[in-house]
Amino acid sequence: MTQRSLFVRAIWFVFVGWWLTPIVINLAWVLNVTVILLPIGIKLINLVPTVLTLKEPRSVVDPVASRGQPSLVIRAVYFVFVGWWLSFLWANVAALLAITVIGLPVAIWLINRLPYVTSLYRFDG
Repeated sequence: MTQRSLFVRAIWFVFVGWWLTPIVINLAWVLNVTVILLPIGIKLINLVPTVLTLKEPRSVVDPVASRGQPSLVIRAVYFVFVGWWLSFLWANVAALLAITVIGLPVAIWLINRLPYVTSLYRFDG
C-alpha cells in the first residue's frame, strides 16, 4: 500500500478520526462480549490506529516472528478474565486523550498497544 502523507492523515484526524474512533472502539467492545462476533470485534480493534489517523493497517506477523507470542490458550484465558474489560477502559481513555492536543501523543501510544492489552497479541512492526 502507498503511504499517506502526514498532511492527509492530519486532515483525516481533525475532521473524522477524533469522533469516529470512540464509536469504533465501543462497537468493537460490544462485538467482543458477544463471543460469536468476537472475530469482527478483534478486526475492528486492529483497525483503530487506521481509524484515528489513517495509519497503515498492521500486517500479520510471519510464523517465524510469532514464536515469541503467548500460546492461544493463554491469550484466550487472559481475554476472558482481563482483556475484554481492560481493553474497554484502555481504548476509551485513549479516545478521550486523542481529543486534546496535549494528550494526542499518549493516545496514539495507547491505541498502538490495544491489541496486546486486549489479547496479549504482539505486532512486530
